[in-house]
Amino acid sequence: MRTRLTTEQRREQLLTIGAGLFAGRPYDEVWIEEVAEIAGVSRGLLYHYFPTKKDFFAAIVRVQRDQLLAMSEPDPALPVAQQLRAGLEVYLEFARTHPDGYRIVHRSAGDADREIREICEAGMAANAERILAAVSLLRPVTPTTRLAVRGWLSFVATLILDWLDEPKISTEELRDLCARTLFAAVEVDPETR
Repeated sequence: MRTRLTTEQRREQLLTIGAGLFAGRPYDEVWIEEVAEIAGVSRGLLYHYFPTKKDFFAAIVRVQRDQLLAMSEPDPALPVAQQLRAGLEVYLEFARTHPDGYRIVHRSAGDADREIREICEAGMAANAERILAAVSLLRPVTPTTRLAVRGWLSFVATLILDWLDEPKISTEELRDLCARTLFAAVEVDPETR
């Protein structure tokens, strides 16, 4: 028996089911029919919400990226070093509590088409700008600093993916490793107020 949901509830349900499936399997191994079956809807209804599988996947990536960006919005009332740490803590907490979403955003970029890479790239660019805005309160941002931040974001994404697959260290140890690396990369004293 099908459950009657509002349009938004149904869309959210489909995106949640899709996020779980895409996080665990490559794109080519996820079937729209399976998503529809799990949701208890027809394949046609799923295509009503998302015209193609690619559109469905892009919507999932966009939702996960936006959720992460909203959760990690910096608090300008905090000192710079604390802003950077707080953003990192939220980022790690998102990865820990939403591993499917995190995997989708960070694993999909390399294998995906241009549209999906652009969605992922927009998330990385937004995070880089947040970090650079905080660093700019302490010292001028140079091209080297920009490059260091981009490299650090890639480093952290890979580290977190590995940690999600095999959590051999605590969340606190992972956070401290990422923080030390960031402060060294941007040449900011972690004790800065």
